[in-house]
Amino acid sequence: MKKSLLLLTAILICLGTFGQSRKKPSGFNAKEKAKEQEKFLNKQFWLGFKAGINLSQADPTVRYSILSPTNYPIGTTNKVYDSFNKVGSQASIEVTFYYKGFSFSTQPTYLHSRFTYSNQLTWDNPENAKEQLILNYDNEQKLDYADLPFIIKYDITHNRLRPYVQAGIFYSILINATKSVTVSGQDYASGGTNQFTNEPIIVGAKDLFTNYWGLMAGGGANYNLGNVRLVLDISYRKGMSNIANTKNRYNNDRLSGIGDVQDDTKLNNIVISAGCLFPMRFLSNSFKALDK
Repeated sequence: MKKSLLLLTAILICLGTFGQSRKKPSGFNAKEKAKEQEKFLNKQFWLGFKAGINLSQADPTVRYSILSPTNYPIGTTNKVYDSFNKVGSQASIEVTFYYKGFSFSTQPTYLHSRFTYSNQLTWDNPENAKEQLILNYDNEQKLDYADLPFIIKYDITHNRLRPYVQAGIFYSILINATKSVTVSGQDYASGGTNQFTNEPIIVGAKDLFTNYWGLMAGGGANYNLGNVRLVLDISYRKGMSNIANTKNRYNNDRLSGIGDVQDDTKLNNIVISAGCLFPMRFLSNSFKALDK
């Protein structure tokens, strides 16, 4: 009888030990859940909206002129371009795929750019140097483009506040263009001094421009606020091709009539945008997709 009790006790102990060896540690489920969440957070789709301002710089590569002066160098008629002095605007829809710190993004953008330039032309009487006519031309160019960029970002940190660097390429499709020219001057030909400023000449100039492509680089920061990501970024866009339509350079009669013709030009921009993004994938209704 004692032997039977001892044998039964030994069997129960063995079964208990075997059962404990098969039982998962108390922290197993929590660790596995954390791993699944980490795996989930390493891959995410984002969709959102951004808007902001931009400053433009027109960089002339080849200069053209309607007039050819005979008694002074033609270089004195060159246009003087102002850099980053007019504020434009833009609005973007951002679609981004995030994977382990890297983001691959396309951001279709409506971009409104503005830049200005000026030049001066002088006519004088060879027989009387006091008889002069000086004309000043102040030009403002407004360009509307639909941008199609592809951008790669890298998150420097993986906290709630995430600074990042970015670089990419873009192609800009011309939507519209207008040009405003204000002519002012001083007339000394009548023996006195007569200063004047004419009403601006505003013309549609879409046929004078074309599509172009360029490169971009910059940085910014994301801030995770619950399941929403707030974004602030700045980038420098460098135009790599000519924005002027070379076939239609002299086709606008109103501009040619006042001595204005488009130079071959590359367009650069400083772009500042802010917005918010929303995650497209969730673990559950109770889990915040941004923060562990």
